[in-house]
Amino acid sequence: MAGEGRPPGEFVEVDGVVLHVVRDGRGDGPTVVVTSGLGGAWCDWDLVAPELGRECQVVRFDRPGLGFSALDPRPQTVRGEAERIAALVAKLGVRGPYVLVAHSFAAFHAEGFARLYPEQVAGLVLVDPSVEASPRARPAADLRVKAAHAAGAAFRLTGLSRPLGPALRWLAVLALSRRGRDVAADPHWARKAYGSGRFLAAAFAENTVYRDQAAELVALRKSRPLPDVPLRVLAGAGGRETLAVRARWLRAQRTLADLAPQGHCTVLDDAAHLLMMDRPDAVTAAVREVLTEPKPD
Repeated sequence: MAGEGRPPGEFVEVDGVVLHVVRDGRGDGPTVVVTSGLGGAWCDWDLVAPELGRECQVVRFDRPGLGFSALDPRPQTVRGEAERIAALVAKLGVRGPYVLVAHSFAAFHAEGFARLYPEQVAGLVLVDPSVEASPRARPAADLRVKAAHAAGAAFRLTGLSRPLGPALRWLAVLALSRRGRDVAADPHWARKAYGSGRFLAAAFAENTVYRDQAAELVALRKSRPLPDVPLRVLAGAGGRETLAVRARWLRAQRTLADLAPQGHCTVLDDAAHLLMMDRPDAVTAAVREVLTEPKPD
């Protein structure tokens, strides 16, 4: 265990918010920046990061309120999250350009970073990424986020967050992974993070601005092109959804990969949405492929 008094990793203040960061691997190798989906945390990648760390430096960080990061009262945006990533890697002093690995909802932020900071990107690996065809932003994001944080605080004050948060993670793993069990290397710290009350506040807040960020990304695509770097989309086709829903999802994943000249979609029939838990080998293989892809002239 990493120690009863302190979770694994380090804490870094970025734009007034203290973020939880876990680094794996060699500091002299390429840098891979890893970010989780809605409600996820550093421990989602415990089967991936140590393996990649044999040849790369892997930086995992928790967005505000998730894992052991502090909450941010401001509404989350794609641009804001891209700026957070840029500020974090600068604060850590890790060299670029970076390969960004992002799961689900975090794919919005990774793509946004690539469009806003193209010179800092060596490639993208999007793990069963979120895709929205025609999203629309909703009004009053500030009020919605305040309400989400208040709801999370209520669960914390009543003590309900301690059993509810870990239970929600367990249910998500059961529903969204074929593995059917958590991959967290240190269950003690995973339970502490998910039972904190911050998790519920952050998850509620991210959920309430999800479509706002999808709409923001669609607008960003019209003004900022993707850099000509390798893009790998890993699509999970082994979940419990209907065949019609699965077919629509896979079409959307392939369309996303087609946004980049060097884009490619790999469909995995033996993985569900938590693909990094079901097929960590596929994620590490995709990162290695991106790192060794010949650069265009």
